[in-house]
Amino acid sequence: MKCPGQDTLYWKPGAIYEVPCPKCGASVEFFKDDTARKCPKCQHRFVNPNMDFGCAAYCQYAEQCIGTLPEEVLLQKEDLLKDRVAIEMKRYFKSDFKRIGHTTRVARYAEHIGKVEGSNPAVVLCAAYLHDIGIVEAEKKHGSNEADYQESEGPPVAREILKKLGAKPLLVEEVCDIIGHHHHPREEETLNFKVLYDADWIANLEDQKKANELSNDKMETILSEKFLTESGRQKARKVLDL
Repeated sequence: MKCPGQDTLYWKPGAIYEVPCPKCGASVEFFKDDTARKCPKCQHRFVNPNMDFGCAAYCQYAEQCIGTLPEEVLLQKEDLLKDRVAIEMKRYFKSDFKRIGHTTRVARYAEHIGKVEGSNPAVVLCAAYLHDIGIVEAEKKHGSNEADYQESEGPPVAREILKKLGAKPLLVEEVCDIIGHHHHPREEETLNFKVLYDADWIANLEDQKKANELSNDKMETILSEKFLTESGRQKARKVLDL
């Protein structure tokens, strides 16, 4: 069955239109399902500015449906993936709003640190949303949410979620690797790991400060000795008002 959005039987007036070329201004005719066209005057090829790439950004059959996707859409595909992972995380934790809140804060801090550091946002944010996903199985199997149990139980759950969403194999492997030791940095770590690690520390320190469990001096010591990025330290000082 053809996608109704691309089937000409369902098209309405305005499905064929003209847009100006961004290079020379000449008029270029587009059909609503054209992903891109070449300007007949200057030969510049550009993406259809009026096409809705929403479903194409995550549908596993998008390329068969509308042809080879432009680079802009492929970037959007990864950008939308982290949003869908966030939804799956919330579904998985159900009514555990404390865990959902913690995870959401970690993702927010990771996004900020990652932009400054230049990490891969798709990897970092998927890892952020899934870093504690092993807690449910850890508590079920071991009666504990200790770090080692989280790290052993998290990757299988994360892998299942990411594969269901059609994530690329390399992204799946890196995210699962990060989750599998997110409390225990190795001697040499990737930038993506460092960003997630610092973001998780910030959220944990934030909780401890609210509970009056740590002094400012102790938190400064942790920032100096534990954090792996300077951007993470700066963000922590701002969040913790240090």
